[in-house]
Amino acid sequence: LSICGKLCYAIGGAPNQVAGSAAAFFLQIYLLDIAHITPFHASLVLFIGKASGAVTDPVAGFFISKSRWTKIGRLMPWMLACTPFTVVSYFFMWYLPPFVSGRVAWYLTFYCLFQALTTLFQVPYSALTMFLSTDQKERDSATAYRMTMEVLGTLIGAALQGQIVASAHVSHHCTVNPPVNTTDSWYDTPSFPDPSDPLSHQVIYMIAAGVIGGVYLLGIVILFLGVKEKDDPYALNSDRAIPFCKGLGLTMKHGPYVKLTASFLLISTAVQLEQSNFVLFCTHAAGLRNHFQYLVVTILVSAAVSIPFWQKFLQRFGKKCAACGVSWMIPFAVMLVTIPNVILAYFVAFVSGLSIAASLLLPWSMLPDVVDNFRLQNPHGKGHETIFYSSYVFFTKMSAGIGLGISAAGLEFAGYKPGTCRQSDDVILTLKMLIGAVPAVLILAGLFVLLFYPITEESRKETKLALDVLR
Repeated sequence: LSICGKLCYAIGGAPNQVAGSAAAFFLQIYLLDIAHITPFHASLVLFIGKASGAVTDPVAGFFISKSRWTKIGRLMPWMLACTPFTVVSYFFMWYLPPFVSGRVAWYLTFYCLFQALTTLFQVPYSALTMFLSTDQKERDSATAYRMTMEVLGTLIGAALQGQIVASAHVSHHCTVNPPVNTTDSWYDTPSFPDPSDPLSHQVIYMIAAGVIGGVYLLGIVILFLGVKEKDDPYALNSDRAIPFCKGLGLTMKHGPYVKLTASFLLISTAVQLEQSNFVLFCTHAAGLRNHFQYLVVTILVSAAVSIPFWQKFLQRFGKKCAACGVSWMIPFAVMLVTIPNVILAYFVAFVSGLSIAASLLLPWSMLPDVVDNFRLQNPHGKGHETIFYSSYVFFTKMSAGIGLGISAAGLEFAGYKPGTCRQSDDVILTLKMLIGAVPAVLILAGLFVLLFYPITEESRKETKLALDVLR
């Protein structure tokens, strides 16, 4: 694979991460403090939206596995067709409708559409890894390029959204430290302008959504022009496509896949909880209201620059060993919760970026090894790649949706009040739990499951040799 081809492949996936990052970091606080919907309704929007995207994964896998080969490939037409609709749904997801009573239905509709359409892009895009090369090192290299660009896309999304919309989340009425003679009325002081103000909200968010929509269009053009999809490189002339339902049943019985998926759905849920609650935590629980956009950028810069390090690390010490890096964020996140300090917050952001980079790179680097292992055990079937990738994304999205729904419902139960300068002690405690204790437990549980993952570096090399002999 040429460097240009790897770059074009990597750039093609970045727009999804740009939009996903903006939504992960800012959608919850947007729904609560800009759209002024209740935490319970926000939890419904987040959970049902994620669930709709998750349900679309196996559906997309089914139809893609049934689609025929065209002049531009079997996967590329799906990515080209869904991109314009994705841009439209994303734009309206950040639009503040003039009516109040139907806002929950509005955001639910367009968030569900956005999640479903990004799935129709992500499933063929991620499965495209298996159709770039038959060589494991080349696929790992392409995955590292892809992860680097996706983390950069996450950085661009959070930075663009954060810098453009920061003014909508800064209040001149709120101070970091309240006066000593604080009265109960201070808790009820509105910290944000009225949501009907078009200058402070609607125009700002429309600008951010329009910019990110343009990034989508640029990315798909580069992907289409720079990547040539090759026909199934594993298939023998006598091979027949595995029926989707049968293939799904086989993947659910495949031990390495089950263990890998179980491990990283726990870890990805922890990362999602950190992302979605970080801005709220900085704003309401840590007194870092004026630093949150810079802390987000610090996390993502750290993640972007550390991807090459993790790629070298897993090549030298193995992929299971590299998983230890995911746990680095735990002690520092606990420190930030217990000792909220500006300098410590930036250090925690840096270390969290290192851990997030490992959690992003590893599953997509290990999944092709699982597919190879399955291929060796089922040598005369083809078309199973999209089944693996679609079901993996399904499980991670479902777990993330459940986690986000529970976190927003927890804020509702604790008594979160949208648009107030300071939340109650129960809300602050809940945010600390969602940033510190809950992700720590999920990450440790995921790493424990990963201990039983059977594919080692030695078995991976044996599988590669056996597939070469088979070909």
